[in-house]
This record gives sequence, C-alpha cells and structure tokens, in this order.
Amino acid sequence: MHATNKPFHIEKRWVYEAFLAIKSNGKAAGVDGQTLEQFEANLSSNLYKIWNRMSSGTYFPPPVRAVPIPKKSGGERILGVPTVADRVAQMVVKRQIETILEPIFLADSYGYRPNKSALDAVRVTRERCWKYDWVLEFDIKGLFDNIDHELMLRAVRKHITSKWVLLYIERWLKAPMAKEDGTMLERNQGTPQGGVVSPSMANLFLHYAFDLWMTRTHPDLPWCRYADDGLVHCRSLQEAEALKAELQARLAECRLEMHPTKTKIVYCKDGRRKGGYPNVMFDFLGYCFKPRMVKRSRDKSMFCGFTPAVSVSAMKAMREAIRDLNLRRQTQMSLGDIALKLNPLLRGWIAYYGRFTPSALKPLLRYVNLTLMAWARRKFRSFKRRTILTGRFFERLAKMRSDLFVHWQQGMVGAFA
Repeated sequence: MHATNKPFHIEKRWVYEAFLAIKSNGKAAGVDGQTLEQFEANLSSNLYKIWNRMSSGTYFPPPVRAVPIPKKSGGERILGVPTVADRVAQMVVKRQIETILEPIFLADSYGYRPNKSALDAVRVTRERCWKYDWVLEFDIKGLFDNIDHELMLRAVRKHITSKWVLLYIERWLKAPMAKEDGTMLERNQGTPQGGVVSPSMANLFLHYAFDLWMTRTHPDLPWCRYADDGLVHCRSLQEAEALKAELQARLAECRLEMHPTKTKIVYCKDGRRKGGYPNVMFDFLGYCFKPRMVKRSRDKSMFCGFTPAVSVSAMKAMREAIRDLNLRRQTQMSLGDIALKLNPLLRGWIAYYGRFTPSALKPLLRYVNLTLMAWARRKFRSFKRRTILTGRFFERLAKMRSDLFVHWQQGMVGAFA
C-alpha cells in the first residue's frame, strides 16, 4: 500500500521486483562487505529500508567499491561495484527510466537494451560489410569514466520529469569511489562502470553525442553501436577518412575522446574487391571480421568472403577460463562433476560464438577434450603416458555418452589428438 505521508510515490512491489532483477546479475559485495546471501537472509527488513528511504527522499548512495579488472588489450579497467542495497535502488530507477528512454533510442543502438543483443549487432554488421567496401571502427576512450555530468543531466532532464528519479540519478553520478587502500575518490565526471543505472546513462549520452548526430549529418551511411564500440560503413576510403575527422571533432564537442589506437579504417576485402590496404580485419563484440574462405549454401563451392568468426582474443579468454578451473589436477572429481563445471561455460560460448562460422570453435573444443584427456591420465593409472589409448577411449565415450558434454551433444565433438 502507498503511504500518503511520503513525498515520493514509490510502490513497495517495485523494490521487490528490482531485487529479483539484480539477483542473477553478479553477487560481489560492495564497500559494506554484504553479500547477496547476507542481504537475502533479512530480505523484508532490507527492502523496507530501501523503500522507506527512497520514498522519503533520504536515500543517499554509499560509495562504490573500486575493483580493477584486466583489459583484453592490456592494462586495467576500474569497475565500480555498488552495494547490494544500492543495486536494488538503482534497479528501481532503471526500470522507471527504461520505459521512457527505450522509445527514443534508435534501432542501431544495441548495447544494454531489452530485446536487443550483441549477436543482433554482429548479424547486421555482417550484412552491411557485403554491401559497403569500407568500415570506420571507432572506440571512445574511457566513456564511463569521462561522461560530463552537466551534459548528462541536461539529457536526463529532457526526458525524465519524475523528481525522485532525477534526485537519485544526480546522487549516483556524484557518489565517490572507494579504492582498495581505503582512499575515497570524489567524482565530478563519469558514471561507474558496474552500476546498474550506468548503462542507461551511457546510452542516453551517446544517443545525443553520436546516434542523432550521425543520423542528422550522414543519413546515407549505416552505423551500428554497442555501448562505446561502434562502426560506420562507408563507400570509399576518402569518405571514411573525412568521417573519422568529423567524428573526432564531434566527440570533442561532447567532452569525449576518440581512442587513438582502437579507432581505424578497414577495407572489407573479399573475392570481388581488388586492391590493397593495410587494414583488412577488425574485431567487434568478440568476433573477428576478415577475408576468409566460406562455402556457398547453394552449390557448396568455396569463395572468399568478408565474414565474422570468433576472435583470437576471445579464444584466448575462453582457454584461460578453462585453465583457471585447474581441471587437470582435480582427480578427486568424477567426469560428471567436471561436466557440471564445464557445461555452463560451453553452452554460453557455443550459443554466442557458434552463431557465425561455428567451425572456428574447433581449436577450443579440441582444447577442452585435451584437458579431459590430461585429467584422465592423472586419475587412472591405465591411461598414464598412453595418449593414443586415452584418445580412443574418449572418442568412444563421446559417441556412447554424447549427453555428457554440451559440445558432444551438439555434434561439435572436436578432435582428441
């Protein structure tokens, strides 16, 4: 029931639904050290506190915990982890603004949006690379760290009229960040990467900084954006170079910077396109687009196409994830136990990276099988130093028990040698 003595109308069910929404999205503790399990142990009381403070205007977000995570390209990215309670509060606001902002966002903005996915962006990019010879691949340097608060709030106020939503968005933008050594970083720009409401804020900012600008100034050039990674398809090298200079100036107007090394012009070279250019490949959302031999579905003949397949960096990250499980030494486990650990990973990887050029996953599946063989040689004396025998055993097992591992179920068995 709504309490009439509260200045802001926030229904209690919104807070409970927000908790259900954040429950599956990460369980790391914030600065208060409270885990999701600890929060849930006293759920009614904790949710009531959030509702009471938000509806009375007295909710002040605690600092976010700074967590450094390695980048694929080297270096570190600082992830801002809110407390569990703050994630719930942010989700309440996110669900309110999402219904308002979704209708204004453009179709080719794919990141962090309902009913849109990274695979949708990869699919449309693949189709456009067939039609356009050139691609400008751009990346915004430190988007989440450098969003200008004044411009951000101007965009928010243009669409959001709810006083309590505006109040809490402004407080989240200003919430400090607590480093591992205990020092506090005050923030006058940026929105924490890791915050629940941050992706919506970033999308709104780039809606004005890039999406609408691109549609207004270059309506004839198709583009695709996923958060701070974007592509624009061009008809000539000169057009791509001119656009790069224009976009750099536009981002500077919005107090952002184009990444100097991750931004490049690429020639979509295939069997029809002649001539040379230094860059004939680019990575986008874990896929590498480059010239490769593919088979025509019509007559099974081979031709050179500019197509996506899992990228080298994505393959490396997947192998490292398997290596980190240290399965080869887990001889106390059964094969079924190993399947329970591996299958969720494999299921997600195959569903994502197997959508386009699934044959490119074969090296990964072979690595999985070799890991299983290494585990078996450690666990069973009869397999020790007998690689060929172990391989033959697993080949038979994959046929007899194809239900054991996800890649065996889907016929993507992979080699055992």
